[in-house]
Amino acid sequence: MIGVNGLSREVGFLARDRAALLWLGIAVLIAGVSVALGLREIASQHAVLDDLRASDQAEREVVTDLYRDWGDVAYYTFHLTYDPPADFAFAALGQRDISPWKHNIRALALEGQIYETDAQNPDFALIGRFDFAFAASLLAPLLLILLLHDLRSGERAAGRFELLGATAASQGSPWFARAALRTGALALCLIAPLWIGGLSSGSGVSKLALASLVVALHIVFWWVVCALVDRAGWSSPVNLTALVGVWLALAVVVPTAIKVWVEAAVPLPDGGEIMLTQREAVNDAWDLPKPATMTPFIERHPEWADYVEVRQPFEWKWYYAFQQVGDQTVAPLSLAYRDGRARRDRLAGSLAWLAPPALAERSLQAIAGTGVAASLAYEQRVRDFHSALRNYYYPRLFREEPFTEASVASRPEFDALKRPEATTPPLRGTPP
Repeated sequence: MIGVNGLSREVGFLARDRAALLWLGIAVLIAGVSVALGLREIASQHAVLDDLRASDQAEREVVTDLYRDWGDVAYYTFHLTYDPPADFAFAALGQRDISPWKHNIRALALEGQIYETDAQNPDFALIGRFDFAFAASLLAPLLLILLLHDLRSGERAAGRFELLGATAASQGSPWFARAALRTGALALCLIAPLWIGGLSSGSGVSKLALASLVVALHIVFWWVVCALVDRAGWSSPVNLTALVGVWLALAVVVPTAIKVWVEAAVPLPDGGEIMLTQREAVNDAWDLPKPATMTPFIERHPEWADYVEVRQPFEWKWYYAFQQVGDQTVAPLSLAYRDGRARRDRLAGSLAWLAPPALAERSLQAIAGTGVAASLAYEQRVRDFHSALRNYYYPRLFREEPFTEASVASRPEFDALKRPEATTPPLRGTPP
């Protein structure tokens, strides 16, 4: 154990170590910048959603005033669906960088709408944004390596190693105290900006505490790695080289190998292929006999079997029927795509224990609700809402009900406040 005097002595040593203070200062800067950038990104997303909600309501009112036919109303009315960022999303943006978190949905074929992306910059989609999860999982270990790689070897080079060992209360006490102090200081430099940003954004204390535990455990793991290398008796440059090699292996090589293996083990169709197949099915329907559309539609919706006769070259009920048949055509591909994404995520999560930086980043994304599971949950909510829209319009289209203001008022509204837990949603057998 380290007494108060020993701890005070180590604090004094740390205060006079300009290199250590530099690395700790860089840690504060990195954490602060990453938190600030995350908060700015989430504020930007909230501003975008505020503008979209206002315009969405105004556009629907315009469409309602212009059209009095249910087919026109369903065709021209867009419905905003969105996944609002959670209060802790600033720390780990996760899938919000690469997966759509807002859609304008119509009562047309869904698959061509749901796989459209609105990424503003393809470079960001490739490399991701600089958020706290990236700083804590990938950059913090490098800073700890710089702080700890020469604890013993530096004293050996200075000729003080034997003296410190002889005067210490136990053989490992001076090195443990020094390493513990530097490790704790680094963790504090990372966690303090996180708490400041989290409390200012309204994040719950429980989430902040859990995220702090993840960061602390990650830092402790790298402390153990540094201690094992430092005990080998190598020189400081050799220690640094070995530790950077370990970091490259665990932070870059292993995660890349896991990604490649997971993608090979769980193949899945491309979202663009689903969009193309669905659109081809919809476009081909214009040239097919009407029964070629209505027959597969009635197989899914037998309740409308008495209303499938199409007397005119164009009728809205036929048009929306072949929109749904287009979705039914790609239903196996769509289900395979969603199921494959969920399986890939579960498999990658089980293998993340081989790469602690990846595990730490996934853990922070899970706390923030920005992982693959959360993205799939939002997609399922969009599908459920689209199904509700179809169920709303079909009686009016097939029975040719008159347009009324009261009926429009009962139209489904997307409820973004129903946020499921960040767990993989149950996959439906086929999309509606």
